[in-house]
Amino acid sequence: MKVSLLTRISITCALAAAVGSVNAQPQSITVISFGGATKAAQEQAYFKPFEASGAGKIVAGEYNGEMAKVKAMVDVGKVTWDVVEVESPELLRGCEEGLFERIDPAAIGDEKNFVPGTLSECGVATYVWSMVMAYNGAKVAKAPQSWADFWNTAEYPGKRGLRKGAKYTLEIALLADGVKQEDLYKVLGTKEGVDRAFAKLDQLKGNIQWWEAGAQPPQWLAAGDVVMSAAYNGRIAAAQKEGVKLGIVWPGSLYDPEYWAVVKGTPNKALAEKFIAFASQPQTQKTFSENIPYGPVHKGTLDLLPADVRDALPTAPANLEGARSVDAAFWVDHGEELEQRFNAWAAR
Repeated sequence: MKVSLLTRISITCALAAAVGSVNAQPQSITVISFGGATKAAQEQAYFKPFEASGAGKIVAGEYNGEMAKVKAMVDVGKVTWDVVEVESPELLRGCEEGLFERIDPAAIGDEKNFVPGTLSECGVATYVWSMVMAYNGAKVAKAPQSWADFWNTAEYPGKRGLRKGAKYTLEIALLADGVKQEDLYKVLGTKEGVDRAFAKLDQLKGNIQWWEAGAQPPQWLAAGDVVMSAAYNGRIAAAQKEGVKLGIVWPGSLYDPEYWAVVKGTPNKALAEKFIAFASQPQTQKTFSENIPYGPVHKGTLDLLPADVRDALPTAPANLEGARSVDAAFWVDHGEELEQRFNAWAAR
C-alpha cells in the first residue's frame, strides 16, 4: 500500500516529537561520596541545585572509599557509578590503573583560579581538609604555636593525641624536629629521615594517646584527657560551633584535597563532567563551605563567604601560608612499608 506524502510527513513529525520528548527528560547520573555530614553539605550545595538547574538528575549514594567495587565495574564493563569522591592516593592509583576517565581541566575552568594541585588529569578536587594541631585553652597556660610545643612536655604537661598510623604522624614528627615544610618529603624519602621521625616519636611515646576515629580528638580535648591533639579541622570546627572552647594552630598543618573522579566507561561522561564543572563554581562551593568547614578549591569562593566562616577554612590565605600539602605520590610509593614499620614500632 502506498503512503501519501502528507502521511509520511505526519509520521516523521510524530517520530521527531517523540524523540524530542525523550531527550527532554533529564538524564540521571549516580554520584557516590563518603556520606555523613559531608554528603549532607553536598546535597545542599551541589545535588539539589544541579537538579533545579534542569541539567540532570542526581542519584546520590555513599561508600567507604573501597576501590574494589569500582575496579569490578570497569573490568566487567558494567559501570553503574558515574562520579565518585576519592582521596588523593586513590585518585593517583585509579588513574594509573585505568579506573577513571581523563578530564580536560579547561572544561572546569582556568587553572589559575584554583588552589594549586586541585586539578589533575583524572580528577577535580571538591574540597580541602587539614590535619591541624588543636588544644584546650582551659588546660594550657599559654597557646601553643608549633609542633615543637607539642613535644614540649615540660612547659605543656599532659597527654597528646596523635592519629594511629604512619601517615601524618611521621610528617608531624619531622616538623617538630625542625624540618622545613619544603624539605619534608625529601627528608622522609630517605632512611635517615625515617629513622629521625621515629626517634622523635620515641621522645614523646609515653605521653601519646592514639586515636583512630576523627570524633575522638575533640571529645578527648573537651574532657581534658589530652591537652593537645592532631585532629581533622572540620571536627574541631564542629566542636567550636557547639560552644567547646578549643583552639587551632594552623602553622604546620597538613592539607589534603578530596576529588571528584569519573568512572571509566560510564555512558554518562559528558553529564558527569558537567556536574563536576557545576560543583566547581564559586557560588556552589560557597554553599558547601557554609554547611561544613572544609576549604573551597576555587579561589573566588573566599570573597563570597562571611569573615568568620572564611577564617576557619584550610584554604583561607592566612591558614594556607604556613601549611604543607600532603604528598599523595609519596604515600602511594612508600605507604605500605612505612605503615608496617609504624605498626611494629607502636606495638613495642
